[in-house]
Amino acid sequence: MEKAKLMITGEIVMSEKPGEALKKWREIFNISQSELAKHLGISPSTISDYEGNRRSNPGIKVIKRYVNALFEIDAKRGSPVAKRLVKDESDNDYYEAKEFTKAITIEEFSRLIDGEILTNKELAASSKIYGYTIIDSLKVILEMPYEEFPKLYGAIGERAFIFIGVSTGRSPLVVIRVAPVKPKAVVLVGIKKVDELALKISERERIPIIITNADIKKIKLALAKV
Repeated sequence: MEKAKLMITGEIVMSEKPGEALKKWREIFNISQSELAKHLGISPSTISDYEGNRRSNPGIKVIKRYVNALFEIDAKRGSPVAKRLVKDESDNDYYEAKEFTKAITIEEFSRLIDGEILTNKELAASSKIYGYTIIDSLKVILEMPYEEFPKLYGAIGERAFIFIGVSTGRSPLVVIRVAPVKPKAVVLVGIKKVDELALKISERERIPIIITNADIKKIKLALAKV
């Protein structure tokens, strides 16, 4: 657990906009400003000022207290978020999971990767994601051990899956259809025409499909700025 706390604290300290990083992690833990403020014994407006970068950069003591409070509140709920954070997130030949320094909407995400949203466009402006996972479709489906599948979600489940090595998009969407946990969005890289079944699954599961012809290296460079 301490490793996860250090990771979050370090990210906030190193962020150019620490307030946005504070807000991102509070939202990931699904804790309201008022609940956090009550736990810390301060006013919600103080939390709002820090997260809105309206106060001078919070010192390390303030950040550590803030992060500890997130874990303490989470612990009262059974530590659902903390348990996800302590999972092994190491990259391998099958996938690469990364987290953002702040939350962005699916619409913003799509623009960054020069994407086109094909389905569930009404969700794109409001639905937020906190990271992405690049997945080698064939390797994951054919070679990756079943016990590794939960690791595709990295530390945070609210993320986009970016599939490379796809031809129609059918296989990834079929796998997502039967998976107990779903990504917020699916990106199909270098695809000309999406399979009709994949589109239907996307609509049924309310998971936007985004297509892009951008090179995967350019996609990673663009997302590294978030």
